[in-house]
Amino acid sequence: MKKILLLIVIGLFLGCKNKKTNLPKNNFFTTVEIENILEDSISVRAIEIGKENLFYAGNDGKFGYINLKNPQKTVQYQIMRDSVFPGFRSTASTSEADFLLSVANPALLYKTNISGERKLVYTETDSTVFYDSMAFWNTKEGIAMGDPTDDCMSIIITRDGGNTWNKIPCEKLPKAAEGEAAFAASNSNISIVNDKVWLISGGTKSRVYFSPDKGKTWTAFETPLIQGKPTTGGYSIDFYDEKTGVIFGGDYTKMEENLKNKAITFDGGKTWELLAKGKAPGYKSCVQFVPNSNGKEIVAIGPTGIFYSHDMGKSWEKFSEESFYTLRFQNDSTAYAAGKNRISKLVFK
Repeated sequence: MKKILLLIVIGLFLGCKNKKTNLPKNNFFTTVEIENILEDSISVRAIEIGKENLFYAGNDGKFGYINLKNPQKTVQYQIMRDSVFPGFRSTASTSEADFLLSVANPALLYKTNISGERKLVYTETDSTVFYDSMAFWNTKEGIAMGDPTDDCMSIIITRDGGNTWNKIPCEKLPKAAEGEAAFAASNSNISIVNDKVWLISGGTKSRVYFSPDKGKTWTAFETPLIQGKPTTGGYSIDFYDEKTGVIFGGDYTKMEENLKNKAITFDGGKTWELLAKGKAPGYKSCVQFVPNSNGKEIVAIGPTGIFYSHDMGKSWEKFSEESFYTLRFQNDSTAYAAGKNRISKLVFK
C-alpha cells in the first residue's frame, strides 16, 4: 500500500509540473481585466514568464526584468554593437539563463541574466538573415528559426545550454518555397511539447515544419491558411499537447479579413481544419491555449484586440479593444501581454 501511495504522490507531482496537464478549469471566462505593469518608449514582441520575474526584449537594444510581485522593481538594460542598437523580437528562458536574438543583419544572439551580464553566443551575417522566434526544450537544448538565407528555412540548434549554436544544413531540411519566410510578430512561431517541435512559416507559402526528435529530422505539412503574398500566412502556433494545435495569422495589411486565417489540428499537425470561416477575429499576431482547459479555450491577440474561444476556436468573443503583439500565460487565469510602449497583466474572469 505504501508503494502504491508513493506512486500516486509522484504522479500528482509530475502532473503539476506541466501547466497543460493539470485538472481542467470549471468555468469559462467572460471578461478580462488589464493592468499596465511597464510603460516605456519600447516596442515589445517577446516575453518570458519565470518564477519571480518577467523577462522581455524589444527595439533599440532594450531588454529587462519585471518583478511579478512588485512591478516597480524593474531593471532595464541596453545593448549597442558597432554603434547600432539591435532590435530584439525573440527571447527564451531556462532555469539557468535567458536569451535574446535580434532581427536583421547581423543576427546577434546573447545569453544573459538579471544582473545584466551578457555574452554573445552566436552571430550570423547575410543580407537576407532575419530570425523570428526562439524556444528551449530543456536547460540544454534550444532552437531558433528565421527566414531562408539559402533554399531552406534558417534553423539553429544548441545542445549545451545556449553556449554554442549550429545551423542545420539545407540538405537536412525541406526545401523552402519561393517567397516562404516567417514573421517576427510575437515570438510564437515555435511550439514545443516534450521532444516534439512545430514551426509556422508564412508569406507566399505557409507551412508547418515538424520534428519529432528535437530538431534532428524534419517534415513539412501543408496548411489551409491564406498565402501567396509576402504579408499572408501563419504568424503564430501553439500546441496544447502532442496532437492538438492551433495556428493563426492572416494578412496584416487587411486585418479584418477572416476567411482563412485560423486553423486547428488533432493529429499533430499533419492535417489542419479552418476555424470560424468568415467570422471574427481577423488577423492576429499571437495565439495561445489557456492552460488546464483540455485544449478547449484559446486566446488570440493582435492590433485589433483580445479574442477568446471556449470551444476550440469554433466561435469567438471579443473581450477587449486593447492592442497587443504577444501573450504568455502564467497560469490558467493570469497572462501577460506586450505591445507598443507597454507590458500588461491580464486577469481573465
